[in-house]
Amino acid sequence: MNGSVKYIFITGGVVSSLGKGIAASSLGLLLKQRGLNVVLQKFDPYLNVDPGTMSPFQHGEVFVTDDGAETDLDLGHYERFTDKNLSQKSNVTSGQIYEAVINRERGGGYLGGTVQVIPHITDEIKSKIMRAADENGDIDIVITEIGGTTGDIEGLPFLEAIRQLRFELGKQNVLYMHLTLVPYIKAAHELKTKPTQNSVRGLREIGIQPDILLCRSERPLEDEIRKKISLFCNVEKEAVIEALDAGSIYEVPLRLSSKGLDKIVIEKLDINCAELDIGWWEEMVRRIQSPGKTVEIAICGKYVHLFDAYKSIIESFIHAGAANDVKVNIKWVNAEMVEKNGVTEYLSDVDGVLIPGGFGDRGIEGKILAVKYARENGIPLLGICLGLQCVVIEFARNVCGLDAGSSEFDQDVEHPVIDLMLEQRNRSKMGGTMRLGSYPCEIVKGSLAEKLYGSVEINERHRHRYEVNNNYRETLKDNGLIFSGLSPDGDLVEIVELQSHPFFIATQFHPEFKSRPQRAHPLFKGLVKTAIEYSVSSAGKAHQKASQDR
Repeated sequence: MNGSVKYIFITGGVVSSLGKGIAASSLGLLLKQRGLNVVLQKFDPYLNVDPGTMSPFQHGEVFVTDDGAETDLDLGHYERFTDKNLSQKSNVTSGQIYEAVINRERGGGYLGGTVQVIPHITDEIKSKIMRAADENGDIDIVITEIGGTTGDIEGLPFLEAIRQLRFELGKQNVLYMHLTLVPYIKAAHELKTKPTQNSVRGLREIGIQPDILLCRSERPLEDEIRKKISLFCNVEKEAVIEALDAGSIYEVPLRLSSKGLDKIVIEKLDINCAELDIGWWEEMVRRIQSPGKTVEIAICGKYVHLFDAYKSIIESFIHAGAANDVKVNIKWVNAEMVEKNGVTEYLSDVDGVLIPGGFGDRGIEGKILAVKYARENGIPLLGICLGLQCVVIEFARNVCGLDAGSSEFDQDVEHPVIDLMLEQRNRSKMGGTMRLGSYPCEIVKGSLAEKLYGSVEINERHRHRYEVNNNYRETLKDNGLIFSGLSPDGDLVEIVELQSHPFFIATQFHPEFKSRPQRAHPLFKGLVKTAIEYSVSSAGKAHQKASQDR
């Protein structure tokens, strides 16, 4: 495409959790597959500088970028759909905006003038929007998702900023897409358009006229409904697009394209580009929807009632399932219930186990019991971050005979096989101070890790403060624990595994952050492949029969 950078802003109305992130990701994929260079970003109206210190119950998963930013989980969708690594500049919060303005004011940057929301806050927002194109190079389209819901007071400066941008850049360079809800009232047997009308009216009062409406609904929008929305919202009927509930998020781009979304966008922005080429995505969705078989893998964690806390792990299993022509049924296992009731009733019928990351001591003993059960029964296991630490603690206790633990949970533990990293010991601030982002790892030749990766040099993303205590490495190694991945200086343990087990491997990093639909992460792909083999093996069948007999 030749000419000016185009800007697309995606807003949401009526209620939260309608799927703005999936809509933005889907549009990004469709435009990319037309040969355009697209970058996505998320603007959140909360005052936290980032979500790094927020509870998963408040915010869901914290997604980590290569450059060490703790970001909104929607950036994970952006990366997975567009297969493009993003950075800390791709997630901006009100906290960052106000911090930048106040720091500038403290430094005399406004020459003694009164600092106001307009123009100073809105100017800062606009500068953050524009830098996505300025700093990424050769960008055709910037897609910006505005978090929150239209009408929220904290989101008003963002809406005012994007209103100003259309005035400054011209209508041909700025497009507004609004995601809203068309609820079905069961008692009346009707779809109701009033919530959409009210949401659009709120935007228009601010000065923003949507160009495209994405209407979330559980029922198809009949022609009369679309005409009504078009009339009352001042949007062409062709640009009133139904966004029906989908069985898989990976169906959404195909559905939106079938309704003409990408065509409408390029027409409204006067873009010259190639025809859509998305056959490979259709094939990937087909494999997700029609797998040859199923396996059941347990995720033993403490946020199992909040799936968003493990969003990237869930998606990684979908990718790995498609790569192995299998559907992965996830069995959610509450680690605290394992502590209370024992492990057998929760893991006796599964084909694999994943121990995810986390913080704090709640549920730790349950995770350690799950590790022990998988190790002793030959069940495929993958540990991630805290999962690696649980593997090391379990091995130290039950194989090495040590009264072992982590100093994170018990400062007086006799054998702290997991301890605070040296560079973390003088930290006074919690936010953004962990070991964050992509770091290199050197893999031991001949290990399971090398077999899975097909390489002895990798880079993976981290988010942790605690590490394997090097004082215990010899003892652990002498008893059979293999340190198959280390930092280049050999000082930090990145991967551990057992040679005497069909698949028993754990990582200090988070492999789920780099899995892609078209390129499943090798660790997840390997876990699922081995789980399939275990499910049909004599050991797996005998184990599951024993559980049934009990």
